[in-house]
Parts: sequence; structure tokens; C-alpha cells
Amino acid sequence: MEVKKGHPKGLYVLFFSEMWERFSYYGMRALLVLYMVDKFEFTDEAAYAVYGSYTALVYATPIFGGLLADRLLGNRKAVTLGAVLMALGHFAMAIENQTFFYLALALLICGNGFFKPNISTVVGRLYDEGDPRRDSGFTIFYMGINLGAGIAPLVCGFLGEKYGWSYGFGLAGFGMVAGLIVFLWGQRLLGGVAEPPDVDKLRRPVFAGLSREHAIYLGSAVAVAIAWLLVQRNTLVGQLLLVVGGVVFAGLIYFMAARSTKEERDAMLVALVLISFSMVFWAFFEQAGSSINLFTERNVDRMVFGHQIPTSMFQSVNPAFILSFAPIFSWLWVKLAKVGHEPRTPTKFALGVVQLAAGFGILWFGAVSAKDTGHVWIGFLVLGYLLHTTGELCLSPIGLSMITKLSPARIVGVMMGTWFLATAFSQYVASIIAALTGVHGEGAAAGAVPPPTETVMIYGRVFGQIALFALAVGIIAFLVSPFLKKRMHGVH
Repeated sequence: MEVKKGHPKGLYVLFFSEMWERFSYYGMRALLVLYMVDKFEFTDEAAYAVYGSYTALVYATPIFGGLLADRLLGNRKAVTLGAVLMALGHFAMAIENQTFFYLALALLICGNGFFKPNISTVVGRLYDEGDPRRDSGFTIFYMGINLGAGIAPLVCGFLGEKYGWSYGFGLAGFGMVAGLIVFLWGQRLLGGVAEPPDVDKLRRPVFAGLSREHAIYLGSAVAVAIAWLLVQRNTLVGQLLLVVGGVVFAGLIYFMAARSTKEERDAMLVALVLISFSMVFWAFFEQAGSSINLFTERNVDRMVFGHQIPTSMFQSVNPAFILSFAPIFSWLWVKLAKVGHEPRTPTKFALGVVQLAAGFGILWFGAVSAKDTGHVWIGFLVLGYLLHTTGELCLSPIGLSMITKLSPARIVGVMMGTWFLATAFSQYVASIIAALTGVHGEGAAAGAVPPPTETVMIYGRVFGQIALFALAVGIIAFLVSPFLKKRMHGVH
């Protein structure tokens, strides 16, 4: 096979489309919990519940959006529909009204379900099977994700906190529109890989003269209404995740017992164990947008050279570290592989969880070392984020690759859906953990900011407990790694 030089021009269309989409998502995410607590005077627990429902559903809907695109809609139409829904969601968020707020979240949830899985699929389709440029192409695409995620909190966060919430959310909306424009403009460079699989079938009427395509659009409006209902009912979201997760898990157990070979069964077992470790990791890691965000607002000394840094801007620290350290980790794994010492996937997962534990240990130490005013040195926060990021780099980039390598070819899609479903459940659990840091009392309920001396160890105690639990899980992961490696049957 001839190795082509460079990358398809369509990759850069997708790079900038995804960069702007992530700009819009992380710009809004940086402000979300702060907005609920400040504007609508939500208690901490109520804000975390809505945040948890939103992020859980954001990770659950791509399963359906990907399925509809593969079977009927095609990636181009799915991405376009998703971008339009998300742009509407961001602009609705800019209207400072609680009814529009929940509508905005519902639009963002459904829009993400169509956009997120399908733009990534198009990246893969730009390359022929076995093309050695594919991994490099996904690395470039991943850099676009983190570039957008890094810039957004700096700009949207600054505007939202300094000049008004609607400015920050509105700018996120314009970012999404920019992503859509780039995507539509660049269609000629994608070589037709994003088109519907069967145009005639898509146009064929299904009932009352309504085509399948228009039925999907109508169904999307219904989905928005369902998401609007669910995002306000955190408990119901958790129950649905448990039911769906239980059905999927039972189905996988049946497949392993009745329809797989011993090697397939062993590999699937390893994949499920690693998914379990990833669930723990993300449930703790996702404190960044909730409890760590309010900890930063209330208890971190954010004064630098006489200027106070807005809280939301710290959401840029993780993606900035990703951009800085991802090339180093990539080089390190290659270097270790050359001398035969690259850690296997289970060991990398264990390293990721232990570093996450160390990051929360730093935040706990910062809390117990706080000044008499209850304020924590900014360096503890940054170092905590650094350790969370290095942990992420040991676990996240190889997660999806692990699923494709360890899953039987005939159920890769189901296993990929299981990965996303597990991540959705992690987001829900993250909101429950964050609620443990909820500030109670009359002042908090009325929307007043409690004194830092009252809140510092509420956060500190929970961060310390997370550190100990994550460390225990990391140690367990190290201990079971030899067992898992044997059952991977040569898969690295």
C-alpha cells in the first residue's frame, strides 16, 4: 500500500469545526454552575443536580445520534442538525430566564447527540483502511478539541463574569455558528464521505406523507421536550441510567456466555473491568466543573499581580496542560515501546487513577494549609489540575482505542456505546459526589456567599476522601493488571 504524504484537506475543515464546537461547549460549561448559583440562587446541591443531569445526558445521547446517522441521516446532515440545535441552545442560554435556561440545556443535550459522534466518524472516513496517517490525523483533531476547550473559558468566562452572563453565553453561541459555517463551507473537501448511506430511503415517506428525514427532525423536537423534562429531574436520570445500564450489562454477559469464544470472552472481560476503572476516574475528574469550580470561587486566592482572575478562566488550565504535555506523553510511549518497556493498557489506567488521587491529595493539603482567612494558595489548585491532566493522558486517549482492540468485530458498536453509557453514569455519580461539598445554612440557601473560613474544610474533607478512595482503586488496578494482561491474548 502506497503511503500518502500529508493529510486530507478535509481534516482541517473538521479540526476548525470541532474547535469552534468545543469552544462553545466549554465556554458555557465554565459558567454553568456559577450562573445557577449566582443568577437563580440555586443551592449548591440543586446546581450540582442540574449539572449532573445535563452532563450525563450529553454523554448518553451520542449513542442515538450515531445510530441514526449510520442507518439513515448520514454524518453531514447529523452534524448540521446538531450544530443548529446547539447554536439555538447557546443563544437561549443568553436569555437570563429560568424557562429559557432549561430549554437551552435540552437543545444542547440533543444537539450534542447528533454532532459529537458524527464529526469524529467523518475524521476516520477520510482515511482508507490501514492508512498509517489515521492515528496522526486523530491526534491533530484531538489538538483542535483542546485548543477550543482552552480558549473558551478565558474569553467566555471573562465576558460572562465581568460584563454579564448573557455576553459569555452569547459568545459561545457565535462560536457554534462559526463551527457550522466552517463545516458547511468545507463539504467539497470531504470527498462525499459524510453523505447519507441511502438517499432514496431517507426521502421515502413513512407516514402521512412525511419522509424519514423529516420524521427524524420532528423526532428531534420531541427529544428536546424529553430532555427538558429529564434535566430538571436528576433522580429520574439516575434511574434511567441504571435501567439501561442493567439491560446492556445483562446482554453483554449473555453474549460472553453463549455467543463468544474463550479469547473473545477474556478480552471482553478485560474491557469491562477497564471501563469500570474509567467510570471511577471520570466521576472524580468531573468535579472540575462543579465542586472544584465553587471551591475556586470561594476559597482560592485568585489575586495575581494585583488583579483577581475570574473563576471560570481556571477551566482553561486542564486543556492548556493537555496541549503542553500530550506530545511529551506520545513521545514517551513510543520511546518506552522501542526498548520494550511501554506499560500495557491496564497499567496505564492504574497510573491514571493514582495521579488523579495525588491531585485531590494536593487540593486537600491546600485546604488544611489555608490562611486564617480560609483562602488557599493558587499554586495548590494549578498543581492539582496538573496531576489530574497527567492522569487523564494515561487513560483517556487510549480508552476508545482499547474498546476497538478488545471487542469482537461484530459488537464493536455495542461496546463503544457501553463506553459512552459508562461515561454518562460517571457524570451522574460526579454530581452526587459534588453534593457532598454543598454548603448548608440560611445564607447559602438565600444565595449569599458564605465566609471562606466556613467552606474551606467542607471542600477539603471531601477532596481528601476522594484522594484516599481513588488511591485504593489505583492500587487495586495495579494488582489486577497481571491478571488482565494474560487475558488480553497479545493485545497491547
